[in-house]
Amino acid sequence: MRMDVELHEVRDFLAQYPPFGDLPAAVLEEVVSVITVRYARRGEEILSVGRDNTDFYTVRSGALDIRDATNTLIERAAEGSSLGTMTLVEGDPSKFRAVAIEDSLLYVIAGNDWHRIAGANPKFREFFLGQRRERMHGAIASAHVADSGMAVLRTRAKDMIRHAVVEATQELSIRDAARMMANRDVSSVLVMSGNRILGIVTDRDLRKRVVAAGADTSASIASVMTPDPIVVSGEALAFEVLLHMMDGAIHHLPIVEAGRPVGVITSTDLVRLEHANPVYLVRDIAAQSSVAGVAKVAARLPRTVARLVSQDATADDIGKVVTAVADSVGRKVIALAEAELGRPPAPYCWMVLGSQARGESALGSDQDNAIILADDAGPEGERYVAALAEKVVAGLEQCGYPLCDGDVMATNPRWRQNLTGWRREFARWLHEPTPAALLNAGIFFDARALYGDTSLFTELYKGVQAQAKESPRFLGLMAAQAVRHEPPLGFFRGFVLQKEGEHKDTLNLKWGGIGVVQETARVYALAAGSPAMRTHERITDAANANLLSPESAAELRDAYEFISYVRLEHMVRNIQDERAPDNHVHPAHLTSLERRHLRDAFGVLRSVQAQLAQRYPAARV
Repeated sequence: MRMDVELHEVRDFLAQYPPFGDLPAAVLEEVVSVITVRYARRGEEILSVGRDNTDFYTVRSGALDIRDATNTLIERAAEGSSLGTMTLVEGDPSKFRAVAIEDSLLYVIAGNDWHRIAGANPKFREFFLGQRRERMHGAIASAHVADSGMAVLRTRAKDMIRHAVVEATQELSIRDAARMMANRDVSSVLVMSGNRILGIVTDRDLRKRVVAAGADTSASIASVMTPDPIVVSGEALAFEVLLHMMDGAIHHLPIVEAGRPVGVITSTDLVRLEHANPVYLVRDIAAQSSVAGVAKVAARLPRTVARLVSQDATADDIGKVVTAVADSVGRKVIALAEAELGRPPAPYCWMVLGSQARGESALGSDQDNAIILADDAGPEGERYVAALAEKVVAGLEQCGYPLCDGDVMATNPRWRQNLTGWRREFARWLHEPTPAALLNAGIFFDARALYGDTSLFTELYKGVQAQAKESPRFLGLMAAQAVRHEPPLGFFRGFVLQKEGEHKDTLNLKWGGIGVVQETARVYALAAGSPAMRTHERITDAANANLLSPESAAELRDAYEFISYVRLEHMVRNIQDERAPDNHVHPAHLTSLERRHLRDAFGVLRSVQAQLAQRYPAARV
């Protein structure tokens, strides 16, 4: 039926909701002029899975549930919400079902009118494409929750907390602490000094260190605690929690947020979740007694990644899984090399660099590693780590991790130095930033201790971020390097493909996409003095330091996730075709939707690069 209410009431209503309120007055009037009204009774179906849809709807009053083909709730459309866009953009039939859950009033725009208005107003069209993307992401998230095999990848540590934290001062007696645990029905107590966790005492500790040892129960609880326990963020995945427990052979893990403990997760809590293949993969690697055995288990990783991609795990979460496996392989190979060479004569720390350090490893990632040796190691210590490096690098290659083309590996004497030597290297990079120094700095500012005496790593890096923040020339040149790799997007939003060579007519998603985000995030993190390694966290810290607007940060995170996921899907296709995974995607192998979103993502990267160049004039090219 035709509207029988005043048009200005419709206009005033729509103007409250984006993108209608952002339309020029004349365009909004045009929208209002083509609207009809539809009443939907409770239980009436507006959209049906598998049926064609020709209209666009906005909810004036009431509410509708939008569900996918499996009847999973994707969205509850309330006043001001819109639906029907997906079929108008991609074509019929509908992939969703929309049902009124109460009597509702809908404003309707016929498909032909919607296409005409959207075609003349790109921002209007793009808004609803973005809304549709959010709905698709909601469907994926719902699917993750429904898939029990993905529980360890979708559940956050904070969501597993079942009891409030039980805290004790270090002066409290063992007897009183045990009584407190019994009264609260918990299996652990955190020993605190203000906001700082001094230690943890579990029921197992009471059995072994008190009852079995015949300890005096009037003694301080601090006398039987495990000091400085491992802690994780409330945002950590259950998968990461489980890995920490396996690595440390522990059964209780404190969860902290904003520096304060908010709960303790136990191994029993994790048992409630379904075990996922990545966890078993890491466990099986740790159980091997030879490099050949490790290589055999590591060869299962591509199949694991393919499974995760098929279940729509995020690229960020899959990167964590691939990194966890790489870490497990590295630690095991180093331990096997140590067992063969004998006890190290001096402390050393094995560092991983690049994507592995950031927790963002991908299939086919090559090795980037280095060693910090104690200053008093002497010639014997140097000979030991040289022999260790040869064995480990060869072992990692056997396990599927290619040698670094740039020779950034511990087998290169330059990347195997004592603590003083490393400090000199960083001083040169920061204060004498030649092109080669900038390249090396870009690698070594993404570093993480993997094995050995981690205090050497802490000692080396504790002042590095502060020095970088106070080195504007260095930051400017790093920014210039970050904008040098341009996204492969032409003037008219067409893709710029490689013109020759083995990968002719393809997009390099690493150098023109993922690498751009990583380098940009690194510069901003250094400028903010952030110790973060992960790209997502660096972007967040940049926004918190007002170096990026919240909108730009959100767009950059989304672009990074989307490009990374497209690359993952491509790598899985490589594996299925029995080819080595690479970063070179042919546009013809992408859907029209993927091509459109890639253009949007590259556009975001270009915009953020322009902002970086504006902040650092040395970066302008």
